[in-house]
Amino acid sequence: MNLTMSAAPSHTPVLPEETIEALAVQAGGRYIDCTLGGSGHAAAILEHSSPGGQLLGIDADPEAIELARSRLEAYSGSTVLVSQNFVNLRSICAEYNFYPVHGILFDLGLSSLQLNGNGRGFSFRHDAPLDMRLNPHQPVTAADIINTFPETKLAQLIKTFGEENHSGKIARYIVRQRPVKTTFELAEIVEQAAGGRRGRIHPATRTFLALRIAVNQELEHLQSALEQACGLLGFGGRLVVISYHSLEDRIVKHFMREEASGENARLKLINKKVITPSLAEIQFNPRSRSAKLRAAERITMPKEASSE
Repeated sequence: MNLTMSAAPSHTPVLPEETIEALAVQAGGRYIDCTLGGSGHAAAILEHSSPGGQLLGIDADPEAIELARSRLEAYSGSTVLVSQNFVNLRSICAEYNFYPVHGILFDLGLSSLQLNGNGRGFSFRHDAPLDMRLNPHQPVTAADIINTFPETKLAQLIKTFGEENHSGKIARYIVRQRPVKTTFELAEIVEQAAGGRRGRIHPATRTFLALRIAVNQELEHLQSALEQACGLLGFGGRLVVISYHSLEDRIVKHFMREEASGENARLKLINKKVITPSLAEIQFNPRSRSAKLRAAERITMPKEASSE
């Protein structure tokens, strides 16, 4: 079966077969998708865990939850969908008595819903207000950061989270042209600061990434959620993470290696070498090109999820 085509008609999940294999999905198993997005992975997990499989689906974006209710309607009796940030993973599982589990998935990329222009400014390919909040009820927007941060603080943010070599010049250009209100405005400013386009990667890519990470506190939330996830896995349960840039992957790699080392190790690594998409998948789904999948298995009996 080709999961890429069958999991969700209008959404292409990244590394679909590899994800199901890494999770070791089994009939009757309980799984958590911490980043529902377009529900492609969720649909595949439910299909492979039937009969009797259960899924807890989480997404910070309420639009993703509504989309998932529609796309996963055939499995409505087997799913619990929650609009929250995965940083609250432990409390969500406690509320729904959904632990221990057989597998937990984090797919850290933006969904097609967000990239294709939902009016929140995640992509410079669509003109929209500089918002970038996964949850529209969060207090700080990208516009708040762009238009209020001092130049030095803005430059440091772009350098740290975007790994952008021209961060100082970009910050200077932004400050000079404030207020900056839309994605097109910001992309043009960054392009000017970078001296125009060179190659296939737009010069604003790293700046937009840095802002999105900062607005949603993505790196801090990821570290916390990984620690919580390890405690929610039953013996033999799998933790699978798909990341898309070096900062995320560094956190995941370090966490899994730390938990898989020493006499108190709770995990063992499933794939010591990172799994990446095939050339065929990249050609079919160019957004998958930077994806890296890492997986680990729980090798100790968990304590109560609420206390571990």
